[in-house]
Amino acid sequence: MSNNDVLRSLRYTFDFNDFVMMDIFSKGGLTVTREEVSNWLKKDDDEQYKAIYDKDLAAFLNGLIILKRGPKEDSTPVAEKTLDNNAILRKLKIALDMKDDDMLEVFALKSFRLSKHELSAFFRRPTQPQYRQCKDQILRNFLQGLQMKFRP
Repeated sequence: MSNNDVLRSLRYTFDFNDFVMMDIFSKGGLTVTREEVSNWLKKDDDEQYKAIYDKDLAAFLNGLIILKRGPKEDSTPVAEKTLDNNAILRKLKIALDMKDDDMLEVFALKSFRLSKHELSAFFRRPTQPQYRQCKDQILRNFLQGLQMKFRP
């Protein structure tokens, strides 16, 4: 999945307008214009489409965590330079304050079967033998399940 797909999906799921999106980015430590947000949300075949970089999506996800859970006492989190599906899934889990059972419920909404052990493998360190890479299909099903839960 592209970063733009993730951003579009989250915007639709939580019904954020451009100004809320800009606010979320600023909470994550990135100042963006309405035009930038609009270009990131356009379809891939649009002339004005711009790809969103990992660092910018990480800032958005950090801002989403702050929006949903409140700011940390120490400071604004630093956006990672690279993101993979595992990191996106982890940040969404944190932002929505979900436990493993909550996440499995979201997957079940899409009739996607996953065990607790398979789910926990996505949140392990890559050096651990039980670590598993989160594939696009799993992240896509999770995002679609979120849509079904928050925007039926």
